[in-house]
Amino acid sequence: METKSCRILFMGTSEISSYVLESLILANYNVVGAISQPDKAVGRKKILTPTSVKLVCQKYHINCYQPIKIRNDFEFVKDLKPDVIITFAYGQIVPQELLDIPTIGSINLHGSILPKLRGAAPIQRAIINGDKITGITLMEMVNKMDAGKMYAKKYLNIDDDDNSTTLFNKMKILAKDVILEYLPLYINGSLKGEEQDESQVSFANMIKKDDEKLKLDLTCKQFINWVRGLSENPGGYLYFKNKKLILYKVKLSLLSPSNCLGEIINADKNSLTFSLKDGAIDILELKLEGKNKMSYKDFVNGHHDLLGEILS
Repeated sequence: METKSCRILFMGTSEISSYVLESLILANYNVVGAISQPDKAVGRKKILTPTSVKLVCQKYHINCYQPIKIRNDFEFVKDLKPDVIITFAYGQIVPQELLDIPTIGSINLHGSILPKLRGAAPIQRAIINGDKITGITLMEMVNKMDAGKMYAKKYLNIDDDDNSTTLFNKMKILAKDVILEYLPLYINGSLKGEEQDESQVSFANMIKKDDEKLKLDLTCKQFINWVRGLSENPGGYLYFKNKKLILYKVKLSLLSPSNCLGEIINADKNSLTFSLKDGAIDILELKLEGKNKMSYKDFVNGHHDLLGEILS
C-alpha cells in the first residue's frame, strides 16, 4: 500500500496527542477522522471547551467524533474504512471489536518504556518514582491495558528540574518522531514486534484527587518528586491556615529540620522552609487558594509571623 494513501483514524484527547495528530496531517497522511473525549466544562464559569484534538480537527476540516462511551458507540468507524488506527492519550478503554476494524491494525503510542509503567499516568508516575529515563513505545493495541507487542522505542532522559509539564512537552516531540519514523514501516508490514516480558510489568495508575494532597511522612526526596510529578497541573498541595497551598517548585534545603512535620522554620528573603522527617524543604513557587501563582518572596512579604506555622 502507498504509505500516504493509507486511511488513518486517530484517537486522542489532550494537547500532547493533538501535537502528534497535527504532525501526521502536516506530513500529508490521509487522516480520515479522529475520535476524542466529549467536550468538558472548564473554569469557574463552566465554559464548554473543545478538546485539543477537536481543535486540530476543526483547523484542518477533519471530522471529530466524541462518543461518551466508545465501547457502546463505535459503529460509525466501519463507515470510515480505516486501514490503521493510531491512539495516543485518548482516555478510554478501546474495545477489541473496534480494534479489529482496520485492515492493517491498531497501534498505540505509550508514554513509557514498556513493559514498565503500563496505565493512565506513565509520565507523571515516572517522575514521582524518581526515574531518570523514560521514553515512548510504539505498540500493538490489544484488549488488555498496554499489553500488546512492542514495535519501536525511543528513550528520553528525565532531568532533575523536569516536572510533568516539561516532560509532557519533551514526550510529545518524541512521540511525533516515533510515529513519523515507524508508521511507514508498520503500514508496509516491516515491523514484526516483540512480546512484552510479563515478569517486568509495572503500572502507572491514574492520578486521582486524593493523590494531589501531599504527604508529610515522605522523605525529602520523595516529597520533591511528588511535587514535580504533579506540577504544573493539577498541582500538589498542603494546607496553610485551612487553605490549599499548591506547591509548584521546591528544593532540598540546607537548613536542619525541627521535630515537627510541616513546621515553617524559615521565612525571609532567603527562603521559605518547612520540616520533613529527614530534612527540610525550600518552597520556590506556590499558589495560595484564591490567589495567583507567586514566588516564595511574594508570599513571605504578604504574610507576617510565618515562623512556627504548620503546613498540614
